Formats: sequence, C-alpha cells, structure tokens
Amino acid sequence: MDNAEGGCLCGAVRYRVASTPLATSVCHCVSCRRASGAPAVAWVVVDVAGFAFVTGSPVAFRSSPPVLRTFCGRCGTPLTYRHDESPDTVDITTASFDFPERFAPTREIWLEHRIAWQPVNASLPHFPRTSAKAKPPAT
Repeated sequence: MDNAEGGCLCGAVRYRVASTPLATSVCHCVSCRRASGAPAVAWVVVDVAGFAFVTGSPVAFRSSPPVLRTFCGRCGTPLTYRHDESPDTVDITTASFDFPERFAPTREIWLEHRIAWQPVNASLPHFPRTSAKAKPPAT
C-alpha cells in the first residue's frame, strides 16, 4: 500500500500510515459513540509499526482501563484507539484520513449497542460484539 495520511480538522495533528490495513469496520459500541459524538464510528486497523504522528502530538486518555484513545487537543477530532490486549495494532478513525474512500468498511461490529434508528449496511457481515476470532452469525 502507498502511504496514506490524515489528521484532525484544524491541522495541528497529522499522521502517516505505511502499512496495509488489517481490518476496516464500523463500530456501534457505546464508548465509540460517546467518544465521537456520532451514532457509529468507522475504523482502519493497522500494524503500529507502520503508523506515526508526523505533525503535532495528540492528547491521550483512557476511555476504559484497557483502552487508550487519542484526539486533537485543539479541535477535538478523535484520531486513534489502542487496546492493551492488542499492543501491535492501532485503530485510526477512517473519516480522519485525507482520502477515507480508500478504506471502505468490511464489517459492522457491536450491533448489540446500535442505536435503533441507525441504519446498517445489509451487504456487510454483522457482529453482535467484536469480530475478533468470530464468524458472522448465520442469516
């Protein structure tokens, strides 16, 4: 994959990705919704070795004991998600990429937390919780 870049709304924080995505998802979980203020959040998961902040430094906070999220301290744009159980990967908010259309989601996760009026993409596999080590439910 060619390098992909992105950053926050105000431009204070920029990042570069130099690795192929491992996964692309739309998450409906409560913590992603509250951290973003959106009904669902699209994520691109990459190897942490292929990810770097190249301008500015985001603010980090623990949204739960094992989860570290980053955002721009100036404009508030959510940027990344890291889970202690997966130290070799970083999830990046798809919409913060310069060209997010390169990273269409391939699944929707945490459907058990989905807001009832939020539509789902019928063409994607759906998971009640995480898709890690899971197969989509039979339809």
